[in-house]
Amino acid sequence: MKKKITLKQIARELDVSISTVSKALKNSKEISKDTIEKVQAFAKLYNYRPNNIALSLKNRQTKTIGVIIPDIVHHFFSKVISGIETVAAQNGYNVIVGLSNESFDKEVINLEMLANGSIDGFILSLSKETLMQQDYHHLIETINQGMPIVMFDRVVKDVSCDKVIVDDLKGTKKAVEKLIKNDCKEIGIITTKDYVSVGKLRTKGYLEALNENLLEPKPELILKVNDRLISEEHLFEIEQEIEMFFKNNPKMDGIFAVNELYAVTAMKVARKLKKNIPSDIQIIGFTDGVISRHAVPSLTTVSQHASQMGIKAARLLIEKLENEDEEDVFQTVIIETELIERETTL
Repeated sequence: MKKKITLKQIARELDVSISTVSKALKNSKEISKDTIEKVQAFAKLYNYRPNNIALSLKNRQTKTIGVIIPDIVHHFFSKVISGIETVAAQNGYNVIVGLSNESFDKEVINLEMLANGSIDGFILSLSKETLMQQDYHHLIETINQGMPIVMFDRVVKDVSCDKVIVDDLKGTKKAVEKLIKNDCKEIGIITTKDYVSVGKLRTKGYLEALNENLLEPKPELILKVNDRLISEEHLFEIEQEIEMFFKNNPKMDGIFAVNELYAVTAMKVARKLKKNIPSDIQIIGFTDGVISRHAVPSLTTVSQHASQMGIKAARLLIEKLENEDEEDVFQTVIIETELIERETTL
């Protein structure tokens, strides 16, 4: 399939700015007749077709960054936004936040709505539905029209852009190795379905840690929660799944949970089943949020340094916005994790 030509490529071939190409395609009076004819002839030759996102091209810079997140109540995302806003303010940019609520359709609507003339570039974490459907056309279209995107946390290889992630694999291995060091023999994992990239990587880290320490992984000790969209009714279903997980594995003495919600729910279920934490069962979660610090007992957790992630994502995006003429070279930045030991481990 022939790759679709972009405004950036037309600008490069004709040695003009992206803004000039955009205005020429709209017959702007600001552009000379000769340039308009040249741009339109080139676009026609290569079958260039603008879409609604093209309306937002850099005919003017708004100094505004769009941030799209899947969940507004998650402590991790609020800390990422805090990091983004710090860097944005230092560089004279404003930040507008959109919420996908884990929905593919809402993610697309947010992207198109914000791109329609009010945003210079995007920082986003993909919704679970987008990851499940593996449909990234809205992201690729946005980038093809000259609007940069930086992905964080939940990212995919199929989209060429800058990315900021944590070392999910290494962070998980640290956590599981801590449980092994504490003499846990039957270590379970509460994770997501495999279409969520971070859950898949953390599950892989769990399996590698067991294998490297000569502990055979057991399928019955792996719970992949069907969490769908997080809401009150589904939280009750998650608790039911985790309670059944405990009852089916009465000898389980350690749990690694891939997020704070699963870890705290596991603690609740353990208390309900009269298990003492940490003498009967030790628990480690991922994401060092407010709940982890103030849970009773306080939760041992892997810190993702979410604020650092936001700071780096914002710096990458602003660098792209302010150096438009440079060749596109994309990078994936990995933020190191840290194991924060508290009262749910010995």
